[in-house]
Amino acid sequence: MSAPVTIITGTRKGIGRHLAEHYLAQGHRVIGCSRQPADLSHADYRHFTTDVVDEARVQELFANVRKEHGRLDNLVNNAGIASMNHSLLTPVGTVRRVMDTNLTGAFLFAREAAKLMQKNKYGRIVNFTTVAVALDLEGEAAYVASKAAVEALTRVMARELAGYGITVNAVGPVPIETDLIRSVPKDKIANLVARQAIKRLGTLEDVTNVVDFFLRRDSAFVTGQVLYLGGV
Repeated sequence: MSAPVTIITGTRKGIGRHLAEHYLAQGHRVIGCSRQPADLSHADYRHFTTDVVDEARVQELFANVRKEHGRLDNLVNNAGIASMNHSLLTPVGTVRRVMDTNLTGAFLFAREAAKLMQKNKYGRIVNFTTVAVALDLEGEAAYVASKAAVEALTRVMARELAGYGITVNAVGPVPIETDLIRSVPKDKIANLVARQAIKRLGTLEDVTNVVDFFLRRDSAFVTGQVLYLGGV
């Protein structure tokens, strides 16, 4: 079998960068993107400087994948931004940016991925949510709302795409030491960890383990699922 073709969004740093390196090490041909250039260099890696909410640029990315590879096996919708303000202090512009990146971006990539995947009657789509949804976490109304919408999108698209051999699932990490949480007060992170069954920060490997499971060919009967880490 030829090398899997995998698109991962938000690969400049953090979880996305780790996932790109992980799947390159497994022999995948990886296509990544971010709003800014990335310094990841590998013979089987192609990077696009693309905002996930720019429909024309997203379609251009997929046109390149279609031309270069002729197919797509996996999509990991990792790109996302957070807003950690009380709802009374959150400007509507922030709400729009969070919803656009987290929901609209995930929708655009999933839609375009499915168009390419359906030709081969095979595909794996993994979206990213957060344990903050399950915990109804105070101070993150816009972020939680955007990720709750991603979970609904996951369930609906799982049903819509099942007939094409495409699965759609989501992983919900706990806080991980990435740029996304470094600006969050330590007491807030500690309080969140205390609400988990397993009381520690997550690791990049914890997330990779779940994504690996969802991407396996043997996971063909698993779709529409949201898997939270940490025992939430």
